[in-house]
Amino acid sequence: MTGLRDVWVYLSASPLLHLTMTLVAFQAGSWIYEKANRNPLLNPVLLSVIVVVTMLVITGTAYQEYFEGAQFVHFLLGPATVALAIPLYRQFDKVRGSALAILSSVLAGSLTAILTALAIGSLLGGSTDTLLSLAPKSVTAPVAMGISEQLGGLPSLTAVLVILTGIAGAMLGPVVLDMIGVKDWAARGLAMGTASHGIATARALQVNEVAGAFSGLAMGLNALATAILLPLIWNWFF
Repeated sequence: MTGLRDVWVYLSASPLLHLTMTLVAFQAGSWIYEKANRNPLLNPVLLSVIVVVTMLVITGTAYQEYFEGAQFVHFLLGPATVALAIPLYRQFDKVRGSALAILSSVLAGSLTAILTALAIGSLLGGSTDTLLSLAPKSVTAPVAMGISEQLGGLPSLTAVLVILTGIAGAMLGPVVLDMIGVKDWAARGLAMGTASHGIATARALQVNEVAGAFSGLAMGLNALATAILLPLIWNWFF
């Protein structure tokens, strides 16, 4: 046991350990996801989060220490988001032909996400800080955290809620859309991107390029809509 402890102390001193752990956890989650015929309940992001958190708890590793290595993956979020422009460009004719429907759908989805979050949070007795942290949950993390901070919420809590929303949307979104009979790939993508931002967009891209393109567009438009609408709604009703 002493030998293993010494090895762990040596490895934990390198930021590459936590980077490797993150990549291995996601690869393992992806393998399980594929073996289960892409069952949405076995989302690889959820599985990798469970593995990483478990390892951090077992080893007593602080998040700041873990992030020293994981920040390399975090850096790639920017290029990955920009790369969503590629499938969107390929579907530009469809987007241009549905501009009014897209804007109307995203606006309705943004209002629904904000109002339902505030209503449910209020009914459950949430504090002001909690409500402000909860309201932008359907927006991609950097924007949601910025909105939360500007309004007086807790950016760290918002980040957790955003991740949970994304995972829940990626897992349950396709199931719900099947249940209510939404077949059109563009409509499915808009719904996924508006409700559950980047994680659901990644799921949509795995299934269909049209859905992925519309989901990426909805994710960006919803971030803009929420940044404008949420402060107005908060000032009007609270």
